[in-house]
Amino acid sequence: MSDSARIDVHQHLVPPALGRAMAERAEALGWPAPVWDVRSAIAMMDRRSIATGLLSFPAPVGAPGDPAGARDGARSVNEYTAEVVKDRPDRFGHFAVLPLPDVDAALAEAAHSLDELDADGLTVLSNVHGRYLGDPAFEPLWAELDARAAVVLVHPTAPPVAPVPGLPGPLVDFPYDTVRTALHLVLNGVPGRCPRIRMILPHAGGFLPYAAHRFAVAARLRPGSTPEGLLSDLRRFYFDTALSAGPAALPSLLAFAAPGHVLYGSDFPMLPEEWATGFDSGLDEYPHWEPGQLHAVDRGNAELLVPRLART
Repeated sequence: MSDSARIDVHQHLVPPALGRAMAERAEALGWPAPVWDVRSAIAMMDRRSIATGLLSFPAPVGAPGDPAGARDGARSVNEYTAEVVKDRPDRFGHFAVLPLPDVDAALAEAAHSLDELDADGLTVLSNVHGRYLGDPAFEPLWAELDARAAVVLVHPTAPPVAPVPGLPGPLVDFPYDTVRTALHLVLNGVPGRCPRIRMILPHAGGFLPYAAHRFAVAARLRPGSTPEGLLSDLRRFYFDTALSAGPAALPSLLAFAAPGHVLYGSDFPMLPEEWATGFDSGLDEYPHWEPGQLHAVDRGNAELLVPRLART
């Protein structure tokens, strides 16, 4: 594996015990069922020049109103993932999932995952059974993760609205929900109060970079806010390239994101590999990279977020 091989900050796993549940969820969303195992993941990574994949679980770990099930589900997923990483630390890292909306349980699972399982960061969904991440009830979690300077992947999920028949939720609704939660976080002041958290928005932030200046108008609705301040807070986010390295999206993403805030993502196996090769080519063949910029997107920026992955 070459020194320029990618670090994939948006790669998933499907624990064997959850394979059927994930297939049923994918079917309900109108999306192909993910198929995953360690061997196939490494083979995919070798084909696509990915040195390391930071694994996360991109679905709810418990049903609404079942906090005990969510606690148990998160612990099971995280301990399974930690074993995968333990067996192949050269190829995998770990973003542990949290059992929100139970904040006390999420705090306990964050401490267990970061301190005992050596997780590289954490994963939360863009909404938790309809509650968005700027909800004041989640403030103790953000304060603790800020104290830890944690890396947090904010993975999209289905918004609490009726889907459009014939339009798969992951294709249409997930980018929309990413924007919803990002704005909710900013308008509730979370990035400003917790500047040490490094939050990653998948899929180039949905359409956030393209529409950021439109969203900045929301500052007019908040006493003491300014459009410039809101844009500054939106630029605190990191963005990955999964499903988004196209000739129309890349210029908008690179024009908006702060330096060092764009990261490579594959979304495997939620995005079938044969669907994704064009996005890899879109990165490699983009004609407007500045010197060193593609290397930074492929791995350099991720090395700064997860220093253990840096190559000397």
